[in-house]
Amino acid sequence: MKIYIKTYGCQMNERDSDSAAAFLIAAGHELVDNEQDADVLIFNTCSVRQQAEVKAIGKLGILKKLKRVKPDIIIGAMGCMAQNRKEELFEKVPHLDFVLGTEMFHLLPETIDSIAAERGHLIHTGFDDAVIHKMGARLPVSKGSVSAFIAIMRGCNRFCSYCIVPYVRGREKSRLKDDIISEARLLVERGVKEIFLLGQNVAAYGLDNSAAPSDDEASPFAELLAGLNDIKGISRIRFTSPHPAYFNDALIDAMASLDKVCECLHLPLQSGSDRMLKVMNRPYTAARYMEVIRKLKAKIPDISFSTDVIVGFPGETDEDFDATRKLMNEVGFENAYIFKYSPRKGTKAADMEDDVPTHVKEERNQILLADLSARSEASNAAFNDRTIEVLVEGVSKRNAARMSGRSRSNRVVIFDPVPGIGPGDIVNVLIDRTSAVSLFGKLVS
Repeated sequence: MKIYIKTYGCQMNERDSDSAAAFLIAAGHELVDNEQDADVLIFNTCSVRQQAEVKAIGKLGILKKLKRVKPDIIIGAMGCMAQNRKEELFEKVPHLDFVLGTEMFHLLPETIDSIAAERGHLIHTGFDDAVIHKMGARLPVSKGSVSAFIAIMRGCNRFCSYCIVPYVRGREKSRLKDDIISEARLLVERGVKEIFLLGQNVAAYGLDNSAAPSDDEASPFAELLAGLNDIKGISRIRFTSPHPAYFNDALIDAMASLDKVCECLHLPLQSGSDRMLKVMNRPYTAARYMEVIRKLKAKIPDISFSTDVIVGFPGETDEDFDATRKLMNEVGFENAYIFKYSPRKGTKAADMEDDVPTHVKEERNQILLADLSARSEASNAAFNDRTIEVLVEGVSKRNAARMSGRSRSNRVVIFDPVPGIGPGDIVNVLIDRTSAVSLFGKLVS
């Protein structure tokens, strides 16, 4: 059958879709690039924010007309929303044929075969430890691909009060170190130069159901980074997202000493107020967060930081918000995903009064965005007249006459093309102009 997969949400969903597609290809199916040519439509859904679910359900609802025209078409939902809504999706979208949870993507071939043989609703939303051995399945890397995701674990044990992830992704499960390294070696053989490690809490890798390590304990994630760093052919290693409570000295030392681990870190903050952090069930204080930041800056002077922040969480006062704003400026985040709080059914925060008015949430959001823009512009301006290492990604998306790549600190760098230079090459670029979002320059020998 011809199959179309649409992915919503995070990088982990993208990686799951790739694994799902690999299982479908192995079973003899064919992937297509548009809905019109497909016999099967699969939507890998997101549930982190209410709007993501609304968008996916809206799309599924629209397909009712298509089902009337093509009654044999198979329509399915998988991923986080499928795990969260379960049978409710069949009530909202009666023409939906199947629902697969987050750990059931490997069942897609048999699910499709079952529905093709006998029409009816099918649902699989249990949690299955076997999924950890299915996560390495992937489609062949396309020609010219420079970077690739590797999912090293899945699930989360933290149960932040606002977050649906532990409920839809299950408990933490880590892949075997040897399996991850084998996948990385295969990617290198296919021309990949940069690997991007994924997990809901990558710093908890190898600690399944164990407490966060203290500063004087080992870090299994640091040991994994060291193993990947030894692979010949890998130029850069990135990862997302670690939990601050799991960022101990062993991991900081690994980031500082391993030459392929990039000098950039996405470290979710959520709030700079200790009172809010406690209500959010984030097991650290603003002081502890800043301790981690200072240690990283001391050992990696050129490190850049990005983060996640929630404004308007239930009970957030002006003083709480000011504490967040102050800490963000103190760290000097160069990128941030700033979310206006919205309740997620099934989380502890959903039982709290959503008492911060919408206009206040919007005002706080805009204040932090303005701060971020000013910081980013100033930070990028400091690169004028500096020569930096750039991994070439390809033609610029905004200007086909120029090339684009990324620095080790994850800045977008735009430069004029040079014959013989293409995706995957590492070049030196002299920066001669900057903006809040990009650096511009010329290649130097």
